[in-house]
Amino acid sequence: MLRSLNKILEDHFSEMVSIRRYLHQHPELSFQETKTARYIVDFYKQLGVEVREQVGGNGVVAKIKGGKPGKTVALRADFDALPIQDEKDVPYKSTVPGVMHACGHDAHTATLLVLAKAINELKEALPGEYVFIHQHAEEYAPGGAKPMIEDGCLDGVDVIFGTHLWALTPTGTIEYRVGPIMAAADRFVIKLQGKGGHGAQPHKTKDTIVTAAQLVIALQQIVSRRVNPVDSAVVTVGSFVADNAFNVIADSATLVGTVRTFNEEVRDFIEAEMEKITKGICLASDCSYEYEYFRGYPAVVNQEEETMYLIEVAKQVAEVKNISEAELNMTGEDFAYYLQHVKGTFFFTGAMPVDPNAVYPHHHPKFDIDEKSMLIAAKTLGAAALGYHEI
Repeated sequence: MLRSLNKILEDHFSEMVSIRRYLHQHPELSFQETKTARYIVDFYKQLGVEVREQVGGNGVVAKIKGGKPGKTVALRADFDALPIQDEKDVPYKSTVPGVMHACGHDAHTATLLVLAKAINELKEALPGEYVFIHQHAEEYAPGGAKPMIEDGCLDGVDVIFGTHLWALTPTGTIEYRVGPIMAAADRFVIKLQGKGGHGAQPHKTKDTIVTAAQLVIALQQIVSRRVNPVDSAVVTVGSFVADNAFNVIADSATLVGTVRTFNEEVRDFIEAEMEKITKGICLASDCSYEYEYFRGYPAVVNQEEETMYLIEVAKQVAEVKNISEAELNMTGEDFAYYLQHVKGTFFFTGAMPVDPNAVYPHHHPKFDIDEKSMLIAAKTLGAAALGYHEI
């Protein structure tokens, strides 16, 4: 049956590419993906597949029942884009100014749609049920996974599999990891209030720029000197705003940044330490502060049994030339929420462009993928879905 599935996927690869390129040309930002959701819904309706829209927001869930009894397997793809100007010189360049698919979600969607089409063609001979979760708003917390789960997208599901096409990994590679694979992704905002004044008379001010600069340095010492070196963590200040004329000392400054962790105890510790350090530096500088810490997605933690199973099914995919353990990745993914509710695993599918001059990291204005990676992802997810009924 897997051979038949792969043959259908190969026959419809050009359709997969066409869908991906259409979506790439028509991206929509997180929580605004109404047209993309409608495109997905229409695709399933044309197949005659049961589909539910507006799941937890703009989410879409389709279900295909096999002709034999079996387990319920869920597969997930995200479909939101990013606020980035597309700078690629390609025919399928984004037509929406300032918005592009710079992370591969267009390809995730195309992969899952064509895989669903293939499974639908074989459904009478297949056991169990297949749930296709098309998730909105992965890129921006609170994200789409949590409200979709609350709206029932995982009801009756026994296991879930998901993949991320990864442009910095060679095509033909599957990367897995047991346990944590992607980090918890949090955001913080620290607003400092001092007393502005003339740049030539600093003694009459409470200089928030100097205070904020001290704070930036001090925050780095949390990871380097207060977190156990065997526990991975990142504290990054991504924005420092204290705009003024050249001869004016700012009376306020704002720091915005992110914290990435894998361990919940470390996560709690860093959140508390950041405020302690902020309070101490502001006390010494006679400034006041506001501290806000926003918890984003938790760490993505893969189950061992499902991950080891994924390794075995990936060996069945002819185009997979390398299966290796992934490094811990500090980027975040709200697939984490699904794994808190059901068994499953999340893996990376290599998608590096053939032209070395076209290789750019995710969230880059010139980001692109090797579209052959979609076929590999579809075959791997398909093998995982069909084979799970046998374990």
